[in-house]
Amino acid sequence: MPKLSIIIPAFNEEKTIQDVLNKVFAIDIPGWDKEAVVINDGSTDQTEQRLADFRDRIIYLKNDSNLGKGASLRKALDRVTGEAVIIQDADLEYDPADLPALVKVLDNPAVHIVYGSRNLMPGRRGYPHYVLGVWVLTKLLNALYRGKLTDVYTGYKLFRTPVARELEFTSPGFEVEAELTIKALKKNYIIREVAINYYPRSFREGKKIGLADWFKGVYTIIRHRL
Repeated sequence: MPKLSIIIPAFNEEKTIQDVLNKVFAIDIPGWDKEAVVINDGSTDQTEQRLADFRDRIIYLKNDSNLGKGASLRKALDRVTGEAVIIQDADLEYDPADLPALVKVLDNPAVHIVYGSRNLMPGRRGYPHYVLGVWVLTKLLNALYRGKLTDVYTGYKLFRTPVARELEFTSPGFEVEAELTIKALKKNYIIREVAINYYPRSFREGKKIGLADWFKGVYTIIRHRL
């Protein structure tokens, strides 16, 4: 039976990391086994302590300082053992109940990558300027790289594991979302999108991506084109 490796980067997610893991372990993905690879990205809260009850069920990695999402993904990707790998944010904005629908698309051997699109699901919520920001990044990336995607900054990105490793991404932070997409399009990998649920949190609740990350995304999109 093939295995899905679920990479969960976590930076100061003491409030949600246990719920995320419980949901990940509870969900059944027909025809697939699962493994969870959790990387503590230099958390300064109680994230590590919250993970204590799961240490015998997860592959646990830790950065001594906060290196960023991209750096954490690279480290975790070296440790996965599954035939496919997906990124699961630790903040409950993305619901593991959507995983089976994403993985189902890999039944088609021609598909290399599956994105969970927040823009295909009616009723998506979030800060209006965030919605606009993702729309601009998506339009810009599509225009420069001949893509037809609706949500390049989605946190739900599913790859066949050899494909993920061949992308050889280097971005340290959230701009890795753009780089992964750019390199996949440049290599002519087939990307499919699936509508997902999305439950955005507020800054008060711990949302971390900000305006600086948007500018880094724009820079990344343009830099790789040049």
